[in-house]
Formats: sequence, structure tokens, C-alpha cells
Amino acid sequence: MAKAVVGEEQPQEVSLDLRDPKLYINRELSMLEFNYRVLEEALDPGIPLLERVKFLAIFANNLDEFFMIRVSGLREQVAAGVTETPPDGLTPAQQLAAIRKRLLPMLEAQYRCFREEIIPRLQEHHLEIVLFHDLPEDRKEALRLFFESEVFPVLTPLAVDPGRPFPHISNLSLNLAVLLEDRAQQQHFARLKVPQTLPRLVPVHDVIQRYLGKRSGKHLQFVFLEELIAANLLVLFPGMRILEAHPFRVTRNADVEIEEDEASDLLETIEAGVRQRRFGRVVRLEVQEDMPPALLDLLKAHLGVERSEIYQLPGPLGMSQLFELAALDIPALKDPPFVPAVPEILVRHEDIFAAIRQQDILLHHPYDSFLPIIQFFRQAAYDPQVLAIKTTLYRVGSNSPIVHALLEAQENGKQVAVLVELKARFDEENNIVWARKLEAQGVHVVYGLVGLKTHCKVALVVRREEDGLRRYVHLSTGNYNATTARIYTDLGLLTCRPDLGSDASELFNRLTGYAPEAKYRKLLVAPEYLREQFDQLLCREIAHAQAGREARLILKMNALVDARLIRRLYEASMAGVRVDLLVRGICCLRPGLKGISENIRVTSVVGRFLEHTRIYYFANGGQPEIYMGSADLMPRNLDRRVETVFPVEDEALKIRLLDEILRISMMDNVKARELQPDGTYKRLRPAKGEPAIDSQAWFMEKARAGYSSSG
Repeated sequence: MAKAVVGEEQPQEVSLDLRDPKLYINRELSMLEFNYRVLEEALDPGIPLLERVKFLAIFANNLDEFFMIRVSGLREQVAAGVTETPPDGLTPAQQLAAIRKRLLPMLEAQYRCFREEIIPRLQEHHLEIVLFHDLPEDRKEALRLFFESEVFPVLTPLAVDPGRPFPHISNLSLNLAVLLEDRAQQQHFARLKVPQTLPRLVPVHDVIQRYLGKRSGKHLQFVFLEELIAANLLVLFPGMRILEAHPFRVTRNADVEIEEDEASDLLETIEAGVRQRRFGRVVRLEVQEDMPPALLDLLKAHLGVERSEIYQLPGPLGMSQLFELAALDIPALKDPPFVPAVPEILVRHEDIFAAIRQQDILLHHPYDSFLPIIQFFRQAAYDPQVLAIKTTLYRVGSNSPIVHALLEAQENGKQVAVLVELKARFDEENNIVWARKLEAQGVHVVYGLVGLKTHCKVALVVRREEDGLRRYVHLSTGNYNATTARIYTDLGLLTCRPDLGSDASELFNRLTGYAPEAKYRKLLVAPEYLREQFDQLLCREIAHAQAGREARLILKMNALVDARLIRRLYEASMAGVRVDLLVRGICCLRPGLKGISENIRVTSVVGRFLEHTRIYYFANGGQPEIYMGSADLMPRNLDRRVETVFPVEDEALKIRLLDEILRISMMDNVKARELQPDGTYKRLRPAKGEPAIDSQAWFMEKARAGYSSSG
């Protein structure tokens, strides 16, 4: 497949100002809209109950990250007096105000859902979240015994007075603000951290069985840990009178800047940066709405927060910990189990390398099993003909079978080289552990290029065969993570095409050695080439439309932010190119604008699995090209990361990608939402007489039916 060449047919200049801020949606507000689509799943009564709880937890967890990274970044800009605005024209201060205005009704919906829908429905299934004070005396007594033996020993009350300063409040920790009175009627303040080492939801049914020897039958009861602690504060403060006890929670700036170019040891620098997160500026204070004003003012003063950074909520705080509730093993309240399929060609061939020699293999996770990828690494580790294994690791998870296979390969005398990306946000500590373990076993470990994150997902196996050395390559849109492969939709390609093998070797030479002038035959690689090459592909489609040839764009990704490429998509629409954008998360382009983006449709699917695939389809005048890869259309992916986008050249696989994966995704009218020109999303519903299509359910059904994933 030849690279895109524009030739003489360049897009014509347009008279409209495509830089007008009115043509762009703010990135942060678009991110909030995505999180609202997550919340919509929790609000949906048609979803199994504990799955709704899970979506409430995901919504809360996403907000935590949003404040730690995005809101904290805006706060830093305001403090620094930054006046530069993004393409939508909103200043940092305006963005912060707009975020709060949009977020408040979302939080109201979140808590209303939990209190008025989830808790009553849980009770219907003999599962209760109860207040400590509403329990009968025997259960209270059992919980007191539990508190004294298992909670009290790990608590550390911290008084605040002239000799003891206000303590550090760690990021995302849940705390109790306690107001006390001594015998002389003098008031005192103390802070008590709710230990994160204990379950947030205390199982009352287990406690009464353990301490009273009683069984509760099928009835499950839980009490929030902070309520249990608040009810037993006199054990911690004997001789004092408890006046008030109210939970609060802080979120700190976690976007620590790493000065890599000044670091002699990147691993140690990243470790230090992770530790610094605990001390970042507070960007959000969450309190329950019944906290007295005087106590709130005390926290506000000590934590240095502004009124706009305080969120007064009905409670409970820290709802991301509802994952504990969602994890309960009650199949009737969860999605039916799904077992991924194994591609037919891999069922026929025990030797995965023989299967790859026969044909390119496309894997669509989680509908297709991740086990073939683990097999690819394990077979390489033990195959006597394999000489070398090279791979990139971005987010691998704990107890990674991929890393274990790499360690086994090293023990078996293979040459193993691994690029571990230490800067994978919130996975740094896990990646540091694996990097040290790999290094300790003699694996060649590198940490990527200074100033760039290595986000590409590539594995290369070099094997000696009868006709010489052959390179086997796995290229993917997703991480080498067996856990997330069950809940993220991703695509991977197993191939031994010589050009892609040669490109993979060039890429690893670039990553591990000195090869700044690396040239690639088929791969589109960022940051050196991807932006320009992708722009050329869009320009070529515009030229085809202007010449009356077949022109069509279908682009599936996680986020569309880059203003330059958005302008190019506007030009494509104005030239008559029909554009379908399947964007899971952030989309800064406004579709449906008269004379500008009337030919652009943007949809987002949020469902059981997290949409994570990146597929880029170009009709190319009747000779279609399809690319997949690790990159979204964002400045960070195009300019500040090492990314790979790769062509799919097998005709059967191209047909499958277009006629099945993309077509069904575009037909979704159950889990899809369509972006409106004003930046809001409209839930799609089947029209009268139209079949309901849930794309993820459709792919699961195909997998259950024994669908061959090999094309």
C-alpha cells in the first residue's frame, strides 16, 4: 500500500474563517459530557442493578481524575495569569466557571439516582445500606466489637491546636472533621482519617455472624465505615464530648511535571514525582451538605480553597468506592457472563506462528479472546527457533502474564528488549515494579525518549526459519493488559508481512538506540510523520470529492481535539465528503453547521464495554484504505507521543472492518448518542419499524455463534 500523496490536487482555499471559536466545543466541557453519558448508564433502569452501581462508581472515578488533571491544570493557568485560549476561545477562568455550572446538575442526578433508585431497588433484592443508628441494639453491639478489634487499632486521631498544626490531608482520602468539647467547655477540633486499608462498606451480616454467631440468611446489610467510626468516637476521645463529626474529602493537583531532560535516572525521577502527588494543591473540597458553616469555614481556611472549589453533597462522599458494592457476587444483578471466542484459525493451529504464516489474523477484543496474544508471547518464550522478542508496555496491570512470559523468555536465552513507559499516568508505580523486576532478570529495559510518552502498542518476534529470519508482529489499538482486554474494545493484528516487520525493527531501533532519521515503509509513526501523513490522507479524500470520484471518511477514535485536523474535516465536509466520526469521548468539532459541517455525523457509544478502538477508513476514489492504531486525533498523540498507525492490507480483513465492525457501530441505535451542534448529545432510539441494534450486544452474539475472527 502506497503512502498517501496529495500531488497537485490540493483542497481549495475557503472564504470562511475556520478558526472562528464558535466552530469548536471546549475540550473540558466535552469531557464532562462524556462522563454524563457514563452516568446515563447508571440512570438506565433497564441495566442490571449492580451494573448501574458500577457506572455510578466509574462516573465518580472519572471525576476524580478530571479534577486531579484537567481542573488542576486550569487552576494553575489562572494562578499564572495565562491569557492564551484554546480554539473555542474560553479563558481558563471561564472554563472553570462553565465546568462548575455543568457539573452541579450532574452531581444532583448522581445522588438522586443512588438514594431514590439504587438503594430502594437493592432493598427489593435483600441488600441494604443502612445507617448505624437505625440498626437494632444487638447489631450495634456486634459492630462495636468489630470496631474495637479491627478498626480502632488503625485509627490515628490528630488534634489541631497551637502546638499541633493542621495535618496534611492526603489526596482522595476520606476524613472526619470532629468538633469536641472538654470538661471546661472549651471547644477543640480534630481530624480523623478513614483508613483506606479497610473496606468502605462494612458487611453487617458477616460481623454479626462472627461476633454473635447469628446468621442473617439471604439478607445482606452494609454500613459505611465513616458512620461506624463516627458512632464510636468516644472510644478515641475519652473524657470529651462529641459535638459534631462530619466527613470531608479533598482532591489535589496530581499533574506533576517531570523534568526529564534534567534527570540522570528517569525511574527515580518518576518515583519522586508520584510521591509529590500527595502534596499537590487542593483543587476540590467535598463535604456533606449538613456540615455547619463554621466547620466548613475552618476547613476552607486551612486547606486554602476558594468557595467555587467546595462541593456540598448529600453523601456519601467518595462514590468511586461503590466498586466494592458492584463487585458482589450476585449474578442475577449483573450482566450475563460472556466468554470470548477463539478465532477459528487458531483453533485449527496449535502453532500460532504457523497460523500467522498462513494469513493475517485480526482480533477484536473483548469479543475475541486475549489468550492468543498471551500464547504469542509464551510460544516465543519457549520456541527454540525464536532469537529475540521486543515489545512496548504502557499499561500491563498487576500479575501480568505478558511480563511473566518475557521473564521466561529471558531465562530461556532469548534476547528480550522491553520499553516500559514510566509516564503512563496513574500506572507509574505498577510500571516501576515491573521495570525493576525485568531489569533484575537481565532483560534490556528502556524508558523511551526524553519528552515523549511511548504510547504505541507493538510486539516483535524474530524467528529463525528454513528460508532465513522471519519477523512476526503484533500491532494493536490497546494495551498488553489481560484484565482490561475483557472490558475494553480493541483491535489487534498478527502478521508476518515483511514491510511491517521491517518497520517494527526500525521503530525499536528508534526507541532503544540512536535512529532519529528512521524511515518507515507502511507504519505512520508519531511524532515525526503521523500528523503530516494523516493530513495528506484527508487532503487526498477532499481532492477525490472535488474530482467527482468516490470520497468517504469513517474515523473511529476515543477523542477528536486537534484543531488543525478539525479544520481539515470541515473542509472535507464543505467539499462534499460524507464524514462519519465515531468518537467515544471528547469531540471538539461541531457537526451539522450549515455550510460547514452538514456532511459530518458524530456518534458516541457508551455501554457494557469501554470503546477503545481506533479505525481510520478512507474511500480513496474506490480503492479504500483502512488504518488502525494507538493514536487519537489529539495534539498530544500527534506531537508529544510515540504512536503507530498501521494499514490493514488483507482484503478479507478490510471487508470485515468496514462491513461489520464500522457498519454495525454506525447503525447502533440503543447505546449510541449523536452529537448536536450545541455540544449536547441526543440518545438514539430505533425509528418506527426499525430494528434495535446494540452494537456491543451484536458483536457478543456473533462471538457466541462461533464467528471466525480470522476473516
